[in-house]
Amino acid sequence: MPARAIASGSIAFGLVSIPVKLFPSASPSDGIRFNNLHRECGHRVRYQYYCPKDEKVLGREELVKGYEFAKGQYVTFDEEELKAVAERTSGGIDIAEFVPQSEIDAIYYAKAYYLAPDQGAARAYHLLAAALRETGLVAVARHAARGKQYLVILRPVREGLVMQQLHYPAEIRPISEVGIDTSEVKEAELELAKQLVRQGAVKTFAPGKYNDEVRERVEALIAKKVEGEDITAPAPATKAQVIDLMAALKESLGLGDGAAPPIEGDRSAGTGTEGD
Repeated sequence: MPARAIASGSIAFGLVSIPVKLFPSASPSDGIRFNNLHRECGHRVRYQYYCPKDEKVLGREELVKGYEFAKGQYVTFDEEELKAVAERTSGGIDIAEFVPQSEIDAIYYAKAYYLAPDQGAARAYHLLAAALRETGLVAVARHAARGKQYLVILRPVREGLVMQQLHYPAEIRPISEVGIDTSEVKEAELELAKQLVRQGAVKTFAPGKYNDEVRERVEALIAKKVEGEDITAPAPATKAQVIDLMAALKESLGLGDGAAPPIEGDRSAGTGTEGD
């Protein structure tokens, strides 16, 4: 089934304007959605807007948007005021500069969209894609859409361009907020840990071998329910708490007590190359 464009815009590349269409790069799973039902009769329940001050249910036409600027204090906006701001956004993708993609930490990455040339823009579109590909750079740009301004990069992917949304720096929380305890890394444990990493290393990432196992289990559960089967929840699997880190590393590598770790490149550890 052909992809459907979700929006259109125009890339400003110097004095060159490149009309484009935006397509989602993925169809993310939002999970299996369940509805809330009345337990007694099985009917789906409805949600209503209730005002506890006036003790009554409100219709949508009685609602306004409010922003809480202080505890219990709001400024309100009607739809026309919000539209006036949104209408200033043009769908434009204005390139500001070009940088190596390696300079952008992956933590900044948000959603990605495929860009396709709109009618009559194929020549300029492929020119920009080729220029980025040949220089090894990505374009940093501002994208105005849906009443917001997004920070994005344009990067070449195979025969086309991808627009990658980025988080603004103010949206990134520093890892220092997590509160990570410090601990000494012991050399012997580090060597075993490195060996375990090498043992599981592969040359290329093959995403096709991974799937959403939780979704599959829920779908199977739903199918059984539809067929009228009784469901028995399995006992949760228990994992032993790691007490001896060195022993756990050795067990992960398949080493017995007192055995020396295999040397780097030893096929028994899975680190050798094919054809040895």
